[in-house]
Amino acid sequence: MAPKRSHAIQIDQDQYLEVVGSCASTNFRKAARSVTQLFDQFLSPIGLRSTQLTILVSVQVLGPCGLARLARELVMDRSTITRNIHPLVSKGLLQVTGKSGCGGKAVEITKAGQDAMASAVQFWQEAQCQLKHRMGQDRWDRVMVDLIDVVDAARTIG
Repeated sequence: MAPKRSHAIQIDQDQYLEVVGSCASTNFRKAARSVTQLFDQFLSPIGLRSTQLTILVSVQVLGPCGLARLARELVMDRSTITRNIHPLVSKGLLQVTGKSGCGGKAVEITKAGQDAMASAVQFWQEAQCQLKHRMGQDRWDRVMVDLIDVVDAARTIG
């Protein structure tokens, strides 16, 4: 639960700099954007963005599923997932039906989506290998565990 706002407090420039430098949200977003840009660069020859590949892989792993479940799995708002799957549907990589089991819309991967995903794997692997090499295996392993812990912690607080 978010704390209640109190009266205005005087903050100096150094305190603002501390907030920017130590803010979890800011720093996680910067890290996410830089990693996304790296993977997008590697995936560009096949015309997929890393966020699109993530959605395709998730739908492949989950099987046909409701938009709400997909949004939960990817830690996205349902409106965000709807907006992000639209280009994949337009390209024929995903299809949306009206049968998720609860009366809502369901999404499933098409043959073209599976082919695009298979083509993307080598580019994804190259980006993943280069980033992992740059960080070192031990640090990589720690970061992966820590990221899972961060997601779990944020979910339990919110």
